[in-house]
Amino acid sequence: MSTLQIAVIGAGTMGSNIALNFAVHGHEVALFDTDAGQLKRAAETAKINAELLGRHGLLGGPATVVLARITTETDLANAISGAEVVVEAVPENLSLKRRVFAGLEKLCRAEAILASNTSTFMPSKLAESLAHPQRFLVMHYWNPAHLMPLVEVVPHPRTEPTAVSRVTALLESCGKRPVLVRSEVPGFIGNRLAFALQREAMALVAKGVATPEDIDAVARAGFGRRIPVSGIFATADLGGLDVYSAICDQLFPDLCQDAAAPAALHQLVARGCLGVKSGRGWYEYTPAQITALRAELSEELIARAKHDRDDQEAGHAN
Repeated sequence: MSTLQIAVIGAGTMGSNIALNFAVHGHEVALFDTDAGQLKRAAETAKINAELLGRHGLLGGPATVVLARITTETDLANAISGAEVVVEAVPENLSLKRRVFAGLEKLCRAEAILASNTSTFMPSKLAESLAHPQRFLVMHYWNPAHLMPLVEVVPHPRTEPTAVSRVTALLESCGKRPVLVRSEVPGFIGNRLAFALQREAMALVAKGVATPEDIDAVARAGFGRRIPVSGIFATADLGGLDVYSAICDQLFPDLCQDAAAPAALHQLVARGCLGVKSGRGWYEYTPAQITALRAELSEELIARAKHDRDDQEAGHAN
């Protein structure tokens, strides 16, 4: 794919790493934020992550060359001038995102694709006030965006097929695994699956069935070992659908069906226990433990990225 001009709106963790992924694959990126301090932090994050990728042979060139493709902007008009794709990555607030897109639509090129990195809002909700909703869709990256291959592509009923095909081709050229969500639903595919698991896990803790440590041990040492290889439906096929049918009939009526987040989760948030950002959530963390956990996750994702790259290169060689 030829080099594109891309704008990323919002320089938080997601925006910074989305910009880096585009830059790694040769695209020119303008990273916009109203906060100059946030842009400085984003540039430092991109530098650290680019150097990490470089140490593992996943950067495709010198870090200085890759990072030079990212410019930071506090002027929105400058950021999106000439952009062929604009990706919004501001906080998950519906009214904020709508305001952002109202401003973008007035300034961007007529043929530019507008995309949101929302993780929950249906694209039709975000596109309600747009004059040209046919060029709008969702590109839902997973954190960390420079290492996670999945991007959910979510059109709404008025999205033009050409917008979907252009975005899919762009993502594939950037080493991503785009998955088309064929009918929009809140949370798309990944978060619906992940939070169904979260709901049951928190319910088991609330009932005193197990501790968070026990549940995480089951996930890591049990089904978590199989899912990277066989996913969900192939795992069922391997186990035998007659067996799965019997288990479903027995188990489904007893699974958690709560319509709201559990009281324990609300209580943690009310006490300021927000996870690693506060040093305490379901677990307590020292700064060293936080650093080690993030490093372990990055190492695992990098190992998988190398494996995917090697498989792809072997496929091309054959």
